[in-house]
Amino acid sequence: MTMIIVIVLVLLYLLSSIRVVMQYERGVVFTLGKFSGTRAAGITVIFGPFQTMTKVSLRTVTMQIPSQKIITKDNVSIDIAAVAYYKITDPEKAVIAIENVYNAINQISQTTVRNVVGRFSLDQLLAETANINEQIKTVIDTHTEPWGTCVTAVEIKDITLPDNMQRAMAKEAEAERERRAKIVAAEGEFQAATKLGEAADVIASHPVALQLRTLQTMAEIATEKNSTIIFPAQFMTTVQEALSMVRQDSKVD
Repeated sequence: MTMIIVIVLVLLYLLSSIRVVMQYERGVVFTLGKFSGTRAAGITVIFGPFQTMTKVSLRTVTMQIPSQKIITKDNVSIDIAAVAYYKITDPEKAVIAIENVYNAINQISQTTVRNVVGRFSLDQLLAETANINEQIKTVIDTHTEPWGTCVTAVEIKDITLPDNMQRAMAKEAEAERERRAKIVAAEGEFQAATKLGEAADVIASHPVALQLRTLQTMAEIATEKNSTIIFPAQFMTTVQEALSMVRQDSKVD
């Protein structure tokens, strides 16, 4: 009877010692308080209370960096929120070297965002966001590497400007659009004046061209059949002279 009880207790102990490590996890095992290895995914046995195991996830973690007020290099107060992505590459260091990896990375990320963004002016921040993101990622990754983690990306996702700054930027953008519109209009006037000058030179060398152009304009007006066209006597004389010139050229040919 005693033997049966012992066997049952041993079986219960073995069953309670079974642990399952998921594919995306690693188990950090301590034996009598000392690190004794890392267990891979699958079924493993932990002989408690002599051994303990801490599971560590290897999946990429999405961490929100809370919005915080930052003063840029040109003394503009802005609110910036960001997001960081990191994953644990060394489970042993992540358990032994740091107490809470998530909180530690969150705090160092907030400090780094504030320090890096403060080096740039507002215009640089808006125009060079990708470069600033890379600098923030590099600094955070340098601090977190001893903790067995790797920061894969940091993205600034929201920049909130003061109301007065938004109004000033809107006025600046409107003035810039007006400037471009005036430049385009001036270029159009210049090109039109150039073409008119070339046309004037052609008409000056061929006086009949002006009369032909006038006749074409009148013909266009008459297509509606609701207009009365009055021909000045001087114009008719000019037309007769043009016709006479054409006849003379024909006789010469």
